[in-house]
Amino acid sequence: MTALTLKSPNTVLANAVDDAVDVLRPRIVDCDIERIGFSVGTQINGNPHLGTHLVQSLAFLLAERARDEFGVDTVVDFCALDNSPAETAGFDGRRYQRAYAHALGADEISSLVARHYRPLFDACRARTNVPYTVTTYTRQQDAPAFRAEFLRTLELLDAVGAWLSPNSGSAQIRLPCPACGWAEKHAERTRLLELDEAGGLFEAFCFEHGRYEADITPLGGGYLDLATLYRNVVKERSYRPDDRTLHVMVKGGDWAFGCQLVDGAHAVLGLPPGPLPVRIFTPQILGSDGGKLSKSLLR
Repeated sequence: MTALTLKSPNTVLANAVDDAVDVLRPRIVDCDIERIGFSVGTQINGNPHLGTHLVQSLAFLLAERARDEFGVDTVVDFCALDNSPAETAGFDGRRYQRAYAHALGADEISSLVARHYRPLFDACRARTNVPYTVTTYTRQQDAPAFRAEFLRTLELLDAVGAWLSPNSGSAQIRLPCPACGWAEKHAERTRLLELDEAGGLFEAFCFEHGRYEADITPLGGGYLDLATLYRNVVKERSYRPDDRTLHVMVKGGDWAFGCQLVDGAHAVLGLPPGPLPVRIFTPQILGSDGGKLSKSLLR
């Protein structure tokens, strides 16, 4: 594999960067790190297509290059986004969704990941000698650090929502019904009732079970399903500086504009406990019309 493989107009700047991993050098010089973790997340709603596998494969190649260039251990951290909608329904003029996590359960999610993703990951590990980890959004949202950072965003919820949902100005916080797992897709009727040092109390509505409350705390209180931009803000802020890991987010090139909105939310919230992760954007696979190749386009 030659150096040309990892060059991309999304990451290579004239006369400043020769290779995609060069953008990691300032952080490596500035911080005392023991390893670099390359994070890639994928919605698991359907068979992965070429663009999905491109991002995942490049994460391993970037990790291999960074390990050889900087002499630091590297790992690819894959997050299966099992909060992707498995079922949708309409009721009383509103859209509802039920996530894979609730429709399938943990065992079926593990089987799905093993079937659709592990063969590629195992081949990439054999090719690059880079290890990988697998987790799910369900486990991610259950982590105290993630939930604590989410609760901190509620102190400036209106300002954060203006960045993360500029079309409506209201951040989408889906809190699935504890009885059936269905949630309002756009969380129109989800309201924050109380916020204190212990957590946040919400009300939400189910088309079958009516009004219910969710008391979100760092240690529990129900499933926390955040829309894509919101999830990325909280995830990036939840990394802790004491783990001596340089975190790198590997994303498709279509994410470049979305990160402007994520950074706007970060600016509203102020500096997190540790430095924000580095982002590396990979090339996009386009359809015949010039648009991004996606599962919906394939269908």
